[in-house]
Amino acid sequence: MQLDCYKIHDTAPQIVPGKGQRDWMDAFPDRHPYRCLPLTMANSTGWEILCPFDVEIVWDGGPMESAILLSSKEHPEGVKSFADSHFRRGIVTFHTGHLFRTPPGWGVWVTGSPNHPKHGLAPLTGLVETDWLPFPFTMNWQMTKPGRVRFERGEPFCFITLMEHGKLENIEPRLRQLDANPDLKLEYETWRDSRADFNERLQSKEEKAMRDRWQRHYMKGEKTDGEKAEDHRTKRRLKPPVEG
Repeated sequence: MQLDCYKIHDTAPQIVPGKGQRDWMDAFPDRHPYRCLPLTMANSTGWEILCPFDVEIVWDGGPMESAILLSSKEHPEGVKSFADSHFRRGIVTFHTGHLFRTPPGWGVWVTGSPNHPKHGLAPLTGLVETDWLPFPFTMNWQMTKPGRVRFERGEPFCFITLMEHGKLENIEPRLRQLDANPDLKLEYETWRDSRADFNERLQSKEEKAMRDRWQRHYMKGEKTDGEKAEDHRTKRRLKPPVEG
């Protein structure tokens, strides 16, 4: 399995594996958000494309491209080839600098870096058929209100991961009553009762509960009765792009 990342020019924005860490998660005194394994796994399930220099966006709320001003203190002459307002109406288009090619049936999911919010700006998400497309895609962000937003050098402006079209389309969601699966219902009820008991003990400041602080079933990849999951991951280490 290979993802080819063709540089359109000699230099292009850097592509790196996504990181599980986030500044806002680090800001918690006890790093509480890192207890949510789905957050960190989502953060690292793809590759980030990094800003090659700082970019400041100012939007006055108008509908035309003239309503958006793009600038850079670090590389003012490079802004025009990196970002513009192709769609107007407060939308800023960033150029990845690469043409991506995937195996047949696979596409690239393009969005902002997961769980990396920016005040006043929201990422627009796209799914691109990179198994045949002979030209590059762009990453677009929409201003949510008039104002000023800044991307720093090295900050991810785009996040890509892969999706297989055919397998997704073959999935058939089914609505079922939990009673139809007695074994799963029993496992759920066991977890529910365990969680309620733990929260009660935590509320009453029971010594063991206060020492544990949180239940680690999901983090450990185990059910409430201690049975281990067959395939459980706590880290995602994707390969970085290499030359050749």
